[in-house]
Amino acid sequence: MRMWRIKMENVIRKDDSLYTKNLIPGESVYNEKLIKIGDTEYRYWDPFRSKLSAALLKGLEDLPLKKKSKVLYLGAASGTTPSHVSDIVENGRVYCVEFSPRAIRKLVSMSEKRKNMFPILEDANFPEKYAHLVENVDFIYQDIAQPNQTEILIKNSIFLKGYGAICIKARSIDVTSPPEKIFKKEKKKLEEHFEIIDFLRLEPYEKDHAFFFFKL
Repeated sequence: MRMWRIKMENVIRKDDSLYTKNLIPGESVYNEKLIKIGDTEYRYWDPFRSKLSAALLKGLEDLPLKKKSKVLYLGAASGTTPSHVSDIVENGRVYCVEFSPRAIRKLVSMSEKRKNMFPILEDANFPEKYAHLVENVDFIYQDIAQPNQTEILIKNSIFLKGYGAICIKARSIDVTSPPEKIFKKEKKKLEEHFEIIDFLRLEPYEKDHAFFFFKL
């Protein structure tokens, strides 16, 4: 059995899988496997259900997420990946912006135990609507399948004082163009505002998805 720590706090790599230190020991979020190493419990971070996990397994350099980091998560959905971010930034904050009332109910329920998660029911197209709720953050993560997904990120960069990452879904932008062409176009948009540190395709975990890691 191979096991080693990657350079992210509260994350380990065991065999060829990632695990995050469970903020709420004894409880899973999406029926993921729980393991114990010594006295510490970890949650399996499924790369087929979390694009952030997929990017790390594809070779993304360790992200600058620390135990006290403040994160703005755009497109939090029902909380699969946000829950792992919550594990990592145990003493920080995760502002979870989500437009679906059904999904936000799950996030609210999760936040009752995960006190570092702050669900926000708003449209990420309009950051001014939740500007009074979100402070400047160390990291922005976005996973929103909309045609203007890059523009949404740029609007929300008003909160950013450090690094960020975005998952681009090509088919949500244009189903008629080759994904490579779309990724090139979106990269140019990003480069007008950020310094791109890394770019990855997410196959075999996600088809026609690209992952950009950047900083201001």
